[in-house]
Amino acid sequence: MNALSRVLLIKILLTVFVWCLPLLFFPLAWLQVLGFPAPEPPIFLRLLGMAYAALVVGYCFGLRDSMRGQYPHSILCVGIISNGGACILLVLAALTHTWLNWGVIAQWIMYGSLIGTGTIALALMVLGFCRRVFQA
Repeated sequence: MNALSRVLLIKILLTVFVWCLPLLFFPLAWLQVLGFPAPEPPIFLRLLGMAYAALVVGYCFGLRDSMRGQYPHSILCVGIISNGGACILLVLAALTHTWLNWGVIAQWIMYGSLIGTGTIALALMVLGFCRRVFQA
């Protein structure tokens, strides 16, 4: 398994277990126990979880292509925009203390998400686009 494939696999696992499944299936009370505020209406939380599920499907196709030695151009674009954009939004939220009054676990999840999305975006750029440009 090449380095890009490993990054895609890590991204798939993180997306499924940290974002997708909790947003789709956790009762709102569980999220509140973790220290997150309850969104109203909750349908927007479930829709976000479904959007993450769709991203996972794309990442799985990218992983398959990468493991076959093919360059997964489309999913790299999606991944860089998705993770880079999320990282920027999370940095702005951190700077404006958006989750200052949330529970400690929720705050750690948000800071972990900030670091995770930034790392994934950077890894996709370095192992994907930059590597291809410099090999050409």
